[in-house]
Amino acid sequence: MFPSLDDSSTLFFPLCIFFALAVPLVWCCRVLLRLRTPSCGCDTCKSYVSGSWSAEFPNLSDWYVHLLCNSPTRTVHVHVLRNVITADPANVEHIIAWNFGNYPKGKAFSDILGDLLGRGIFNVDGVHWKLQRKLASSELGSICVREHAFGIVSAEITDRLVPLLLSSRGEVMDLQEVFRRFSFDTVCKFSFGLDPGCLDLSMPLSSFAQAFDLASRLSAERALAVSPVLWKIMRLFNVGSERKLRQATRLINVLAEQVIKQRRLEMNKNINKNSSDLLSRFIRNIKDDGYLRDIVISFLLAGRDTVASGLTGFFWLLSKNPRVEKCIREESDAVMGTMETGEPSFNQIRDMQYLHAAVHESLRLLPPVQFDSKFSLRNDVLPDGTFISGQTRVTYHPYAMGRMEQIWGPDATEFRPERWLRDSVNGPVFSPESPFKYPVFQGGPRVCLGKEVAVMEMKSVALALIRRFDVRLVDRNQPLRFSPGLTANVSGGLPVIAMEKGNGKCL
Repeated sequence: MFPSLDDSSTLFFPLCIFFALAVPLVWCCRVLLRLRTPSCGCDTCKSYVSGSWSAEFPNLSDWYVHLLCNSPTRTVHVHVLRNVITADPANVEHIIAWNFGNYPKGKAFSDILGDLLGRGIFNVDGVHWKLQRKLASSELGSICVREHAFGIVSAEITDRLVPLLLSSRGEVMDLQEVFRRFSFDTVCKFSFGLDPGCLDLSMPLSSFAQAFDLASRLSAERALAVSPVLWKIMRLFNVGSERKLRQATRLINVLAEQVIKQRRLEMNKNINKNSSDLLSRFIRNIKDDGYLRDIVISFLLAGRDTVASGLTGFFWLLSKNPRVEKCIREESDAVMGTMETGEPSFNQIRDMQYLHAAVHESLRLLPPVQFDSKFSLRNDVLPDGTFISGQTRVTYHPYAMGRMEQIWGPDATEFRPERWLRDSVNGPVFSPESPFKYPVFQGGPRVCLGKEVAVMEMKSVALALIRRFDVRLVDRNQPLRFSPGLTANVSGGLPVIAMEKGNGKCL
């Protein structure tokens, strides 16, 4: 039986859709198959493509440490990724400072994070970057903004974080999840003037926090694709992970637009006119609400995940180095007295030199952002003699640099805050290192504007927990395995037991 005219038209459109999908998908598969065989056939590319590195190293970053430490120039080329990776401080300085103009973020990077960050400061170059940098510098550089941030962090510690740990009564908790919720609360207050109330483990995360988590993870996974063609085709047809990313970013956009619209309305009516959050400060200079949304979301991403990652790494290292914990307690007693429940002032936090050194030392070994990539505009030669052709991805690797004996000496892998202290007439004082030897906060024109606020938050949380609790890993031998993401998140979390000092011992 032949189909009627109506039946034929019914079949025609699905066939059109099928062929429309099939042609690009077949083309994509051919590209992926070609990429499976490294163009150079070198051992590095073979190991990367096959994943054989994972038999010896727990994390991709640890494999890169191995490659870079065994390279005479501390620079390697992963040809299949068209990526030059370096751990040479002179190269880092060349890339992010002296020849800054030749190494922008680049379109490839902007495409990966574009749906989430849009035209935000961490995703753009040129005019957009300069404008936001100028605005952010004037705001984040002021002492009143830092004191405002300190007040937010202190209140969150006193009202939520400490009571949460007291209520745990020695039960196992995921400290990484606690820090992620804590930092999301503080950064939302600081950025939007809103309190999402995430630091209640009995309650599910807010829809905004869930959407933000999902969008961050899926955006990061784009970078892991064998070819960007794959995720771009999925985005074109709105399927798979790209469909989920679109839904998450749509929710983020709706909620952000509502907050911005409400804040503009309040300021027009002289309500909350003197608010100190970043949104209120930026809104006075930017009229485009979409642009404003991109800027604030970018700061939200930076302030939330990096601090949580930094604190997770700090307490993992601290649990394996009780000597350092003891030194921090002794310093805090000398500055604040022995009352465990006393709250430090902004100046007291600033004056604790050993604590400051311990935080920097933990970030040296476990930086929240393990690597950072740029894309060369033109041909160039790095100080170590490496030739860089135009349109090449160039990556510097803080995680690897923090473990290199050539940079930090024979004790490079040890957690030793003393390496940051120098003697003075008033006792040991913190002595910073070159940002190109220690590029945790980048350097040059793109040096992190939120560095002081982030370090202050880490020190405040660390001090509060160390003075009042004994925090110990459930598994003392737990290795660190990192999940794919924009920042270093520990796969499986960080299970700990926290006991109030003097009320028992941790396992």
